[in-house]
Amino acid sequence: MASDNPQEYIKHHLTNLTYGRHPDIGTLEVVDVNARIHDEFLYGTWGFAHDADEATAMGFNSINVDSMAWSVALGLIFCTLFYSVARKATAGVPGGLQNAVEYVVEFIDDMVRGIFAHKNDLIAPMALTVFVWVFLMNLMDLVPVDWIPELAALFGVHFMKVVPSTDPNITMSMALSIFVLMLYYSVKCKGLGGFGSELAFQPFPKFMAPLNLVLELPTLFAKPLSLGLRLFGNMYAGEMIFILIALMYAGMATDAVGAALGIFGGVLHFAWAAFHILIITLQAYIFAVLTVVYLSAAHDEAH
Repeated sequence: MASDNPQEYIKHHLTNLTYGRHPDIGTLEVVDVNARIHDEFLYGTWGFAHDADEATAMGFNSINVDSMAWSVALGLIFCTLFYSVARKATAGVPGGLQNAVEYVVEFIDDMVRGIFAHKNDLIAPMALTVFVWVFLMNLMDLVPVDWIPELAALFGVHFMKVVPSTDPNITMSMALSIFVLMLYYSVKCKGLGGFGSELAFQPFPKFMAPLNLVLELPTLFAKPLSLGLRLFGNMYAGEMIFILIALMYAGMATDAVGAALGIFGGVLHFAWAAFHILIITLQAYIFAVLTVVYLSAAHDEAH
């Protein structure tokens, strides 16, 4: 699928399948009469965007269908797999799948016990869910970039991003969910006054409360931003490298130089994929660890 136009190829692979309300025709560039008629027909209607510019123009009246579908599907795979293993678990010698699941559960449980010193039965399952779900979303980055988009094109779907964690809407929604829980447990464990005093009366004396707020509020809001943008930035960069490597395949059938470049691209692809296994696991672990760290801080009582 690698095109002779690298810019179009990259733009195509980085465009989501977006569904939303088509924007006002006045905001779109009209290149000819047919385009004008097309725009007037679409104005005010709901449907899929035909290109990246139209998807951008839809703004908040849109949803990235591919990101949502893949993230939900991977979440269901996680739930189904772990539930199935839990139902079939035996006290004897475990099978390979049961052994792998038990290892992941014990690994996350040990991590939570080492960080979270409070009593809350929600934290460990949440950390497990975050770790496995993010790992599965990241794992989609190892699927060759053209396979699923080519398959989707056979059914008339022209855009298909299969790595949900390369979509900031997905990573930031997860980060904001953690942020809401942080605020909830901060108020629940410390009281509204205790949480407010933590922001206003630290680290300087109480009479310097405005300065404390100036220092503490950005720190508070930086937590979900760093949580979501770190994951998005790392996975987006990894996906971009895979796309750039795939461009090297374009010249394989043209001449000897192109064939050599394509073979070299294949070697790079497998080398980067092997290294990327570490990256996707590390990013899932960091997201889970920071989730536990932030919620642990929310449970710490102010003194």
